[in-house]
Amino acid sequence: MKIRIKFAKQGPMKFIGHLDIMRYFQKAMRRGDINICYSEGFSPHQIMSFASPLGVGLTSNGEYMDIEVSQSTSSKEMTNQLNRVMVEGIKVLSCRLLSDTAKNAMSIVAAADYTVWFREGYEPSDKKEYFDSLADFYKKDSIIVTKKTKKGEQEIDIRPFIYSLSVEDNTICMRLSSGSANNLKPELVLEAYSNFRNEEFKSIAFQIQREEIYAEAGDAGTFVSLEDLGEDFE
Repeated sequence: MKIRIKFAKQGPMKFIGHLDIMRYFQKAMRRGDINICYSEGFSPHQIMSFASPLGVGLTSNGEYMDIEVSQSTSSKEMTNQLNRVMVEGIKVLSCRLLSDTAKNAMSIVAAADYTVWFREGYEPSDKKEYFDSLADFYKKDSIIVTKKTKKGEQEIDIRPFIYSLSVEDNTICMRLSSGSANNLKPELVLEAYSNFRNEEFKSIAFQIQREEIYAEAGDAGTFVSLEDLGEDFE
């Protein structure tokens, strides 16, 4: 059985890197008595893959991992089994059954939702003006930034990779291109907006939270959450 697990990462766990989160869940599978499958060969390992690494310092309500199990009781029971052994800051939100032909989460990531708010003490003097001018920034035909790559620095237009950008209750909401092909980090959007306003970009001023991860739903610009690609099982 292929199972997709959705989990939240909050509080002090935001400072734990991706590799350590992987090791943590490997141990959690054993402590939670999950019948996870192992690879064959000289050095067998748990069959487990994560959708998209989350940057250190970011919180999330929408992280995903895929596993294979030999047997399981139900979505609800597996969720409870794992949550009984979770540490503070990590909570399993759902366990969904995937079809046998389903692609793993990592290979189908296409977009992600983020919310951004100011840390206490770092709010702009005129918060309303700051949020109002965000609309003008989003209306630009192109947004050229300098992005660091393995080959050095490269100028790119990130505007096509910003699918939505708005403000709700003093919180910036953005949907950005994600995945291996065109992965746009919210920090780069915030830095570009600071440049648009001729202001110094201070990353420490913002708290960023990932809310959801999506796959393409067929039509261009249409997305479906990774969770909705599975179904509850009993």
